Amino acid sequence: MASTSFSAPQVNGTTGRAEPAGTTLRRLREHLGPLVLHVECAPQSEDVVIGRQVIHDLCEPVPPLADGVLLVVGGAPDRENCLDAIRQAGAARYSAVVVKARGRDLATAAAAARTAGVALLVAPDDMPWRHFDALVTAATSASGPARDTYSTVGAGDLFSLANAIAYQVGGAVTIEDPLGHVLAYSNLPHQEIDEIRRQGILGRQTPDRPTNLDEYQRVIRADRPVRFDMPDTQHINRLAVAVRAGPQLLGILWALDGVPPLGEGAAAALEEAAKVAALHLLRARSHRDPDRWSRGEALASLLDGAVSGRTAAAQLGIAEDTSTTVVAFAQGAPEEMPGLGGARIVDMVGLYCEAWHPQALCTTTGGLVYALLPTRTDPGAEGRVVKFAGNVVSTVRRTAGLDLLAGIGVPAARLDEVPAGRRTADRVLRALAGDPQGPVVATVADVRSRVTLMELTERGAPSVDLPPGPVQRIIAHDAEHSTTYGQSLLAYLDAFGEAIPAAARLAVHENTLRYRIRRIQELFEVDLDDPDTRLVVWLQLRLHRITG
Repeated sequence: MASTSFSAPQVNGTTGRAEPAGTTLRRLREHLGPLVLHVECAPQSEDVVIGRQVIHDLCEPVPPLADGVLLVVGGAPDRENCLDAIRQAGAARYSAVVVKARGRDLATAAAAARTAGVALLVAPDDMPWRHFDALVTAATSASGPARDTYSTVGAGDLFSLANAIAYQVGGAVTIEDPLGHVLAYSNLPHQEIDEIRRQGILGRQTPDRPTNLDEYQRVIRADRPVRFDMPDTQHINRLAVAVRAGPQLLGILWALDGVPPLGEGAAAALEEAAKVAALHLLRARSHRDPDRWSRGEALASLLDGAVSGRTAAAQLGIAEDTSTTVVAFAQGAPEEMPGLGGARIVDMVGLYCEAWHPQALCTTTGGLVYALLPTRTDPGAEGRVVKFAGNVVSTVRRTAGLDLLAGIGVPAARLDEVPAGRRTADRVLRALAGDPQGPVVATVADVRSRVTLMELTERGAPSVDLPPGPVQRIIAHDAEHSTTYGQSLLAYLDAFGEAIPAAARLAVHENTLRYRIRRIQELFEVDLDDPDTRLVVWLQLRLHRITG
């Protein structure tokens, strides 16, 4: 006899009611909570299955979509065009229609929804539609009903995870990405929230407050949960912990210490929750845009030279003979909030890549952010890439307060040449980092001499075993006695032996510099009259300065 497979219905742990497969209106309401979603009426009960959302223009007919959720944007619920949309949604077998009340009476719309057989849902007036749409998408993509233990939370189901963490920790929880975007939040009815959290949920972004930067710095730098006692009595005290996968910052967990208060084990529970959340955030990240994630991984492999141009072409959807240019980005100063700056840079580079070309890509590898830009071969191509990099650098500085350097590699005629372009871009970045007074965006032509010196350094020491020479003795003497002989000699040689400009660069009197040069020749037996000696001494001092 042939066997027949079937799936048992899921059971709601609160009511004991069997739930149909898929996301139901009841589960959506439980996930989002009354702050985000109000069910005005549900003529088919709250157990109806919720499908995907459709953002509806009242000037257009409602498209057919069984089980869909129609977001009626821009309409007043008591106007005829909105009522007609509700009727059309019922005829097209939608599960629900979402409106904003905007101070209007909902009775007429609710009556139309009951007649049409669709649920009427109400979104907050002060929440942007795109945020509401994103929250519904996140909630409906969750894999199972909310539970109170980590083992039964579906992979990437951040709303159920937030509820499970809130249950374990004892206070309301939000899960944020490194940029402060609210990814999910708990909705246990007995746990208190405050206005900061309310605004964060409605705007899907932590509200801007003067103490934000300091608070985030403390959390990200700490290796365990951090407590914040809020000075304003209207705000609830908080515990927060960073969520990491190795050194990579994935997000932050916030728990409110309100009513009921957190217990003694709350910090330990939140620390344990961060380990669980890391796996879910990684899974959710890949699920949100699996194609973009996989292409980013493929680009990283191409930049590293781990795959051939032909393989990369198939993975990236780019022709193998596409002409491209690699731009490498790095922070110009140590990061105040490790991981946070990198996330902001990736977001910004990604936005500019999308504006540049449909096939432009960005990824992060080796602590740097890379953009791969399809480019033409006309004379103005390099200038356009320089402008692209300059726009990214200036925007990141303006919006995030981060100093950025951009190194532009040599153009690659084929994808096989991309790793060489990446290596050139890396060298340009290193050259920029070694010159604090120099530009922040450069091509290899702009810093060719410094890149050449770096390449000489990378080739290693001479093959002949030589004893320490004058330059090594000068460097050792400066380190031991805190003198500046090496700096003074380099400035003198940079100025072609002219004491006046060299002294001005060092901010000393010219006679002081002349005295130092005489002492250097006496102490270290340096013959500056010999052209070969001048060349070798200058070269060694320059290389020492570059390599630090």
